[in-house]
Amino acid sequence: MVERKRIDAGDLELQDRLVYINRVAKVVKGGRRFSFSAIVVVGDGNGKVGYGLGKANEVPDAIRKAVERAKKSLVDVSLEKGTIPHEIMAKFGTSQVYMKPAREGTGVIAGRAVRAVVEVAGITNILTKCYGSRNYHNVVKATIRGLSLLKSPELALKQRGKLKVEEG
Repeated sequence: MVERKRIDAGDLELQDRLVYINRVAKVVKGGRRFSFSAIVVVGDGNGKVGYGLGKANEVPDAIRKAVERAKKSLVDVSLEKGTIPHEIMAKFGTSQVYMKPAREGTGVIAGRAVRAVVEVAGITNILTKCYGSRNYHNVVKATIRGLSLLKSPELALKQRGKLKVEEG
């Protein structure tokens, strides 16, 4: 597994996007007790993105908790002219997300969960497709896993020992 350095959210201008809110009922002696869970993604629009899950008895509290957790899980995304450097297929659970770079002017072609992640990451042109389960939790996690595994062309060449450093 690749070791990632921790990204400090304090010095970043982060925007957050609510992906999904779920109302959960617990049946007790006096009736039903309702609580809420929220999935939120945060990003700086320039290659950093994270997600969080918050649970509480009120919707605003659940969203606040999710945002706090998302700020702690930020990852770096390799971007190239508003899109991703290469195709990638990422999997989490039974959800699979396929992401493909797109030309300028294409826009974000993605479903609700993937769209939220790629937009806060700063990607403006991308083609995506979800296979398997469309569960919001797993789709968000698969998307972020795929984005974090992207390599810039320079890094890929360097790792393969193909990049020649110009001296002069």
